[in-house]
Parts: sequence; C-alpha cells; structure tokens
Amino acid sequence: MDTQAQIKEIVTSHPVVLFMKGTAQFPQCGFSGNAISILKASGVEKLHTVNVLEDEGIRQGIKEYANWPTIPQLYINGEFVGGSDIMTEMFQSGELEKLVKA
Repeated sequence: MDTQAQIKEIVTSHPVVLFMKGTAQFPQCGFSGNAISILKASGVEKLHTVNVLEDEGIRQGIKEYANWPTIPQLYINGEFVGGSDIMTEMFQSGELEKLVKA
C-alpha cells in the first residue's frame, strides 16, 4: 500500500485522527501537546493519534495529503480540519467542540 493510500485508510477509519510528533501521553513538540490538550478539553473520547516521528514516509506524506506544511494535523470524519493554530481558534470559538460531538 502506498503512503497516500495508507494515510487515507487511517483518516477514514477513525472519527478523530491527529497526526502529531510523539504520542498523546508524551507529545514531542509544544504544538502537538497543545493539540492534545485542546482535543481533551473539547471532549474527544476516541482519539486516534499517529506519531509521525516513527515513519518518515507518513511524516512527509501527510504534508502532501492535506497540502499543509506543518504537523500536527487534525482530521475529523475523514476531513482535514487544520493544524495547531486553527485548532486553537476553533476551540476558543466553541466550533471544535461542536464538530467533535457531531
């Protein structure tokens, strides 16, 4: 399976997916840590995370998949939502909580 197909499989198999550096328990960058905090505060219970540091193909491929240059990247119901900045804005407006509860 090529990397793009693998990424598509991941984002369509789970309702909430975060591609991040590190794990939910041990984020390895501030932006990934912030993303995890926001998702927990938004009430996400079934979060699937992908540690891009474990797979160089995924790390590069995810940037191409969403045409988005940075990590973390959040997907909800198979759709790309955004990175840490967008997540922060959506959390502050209450929009993210509505999206994850839908």
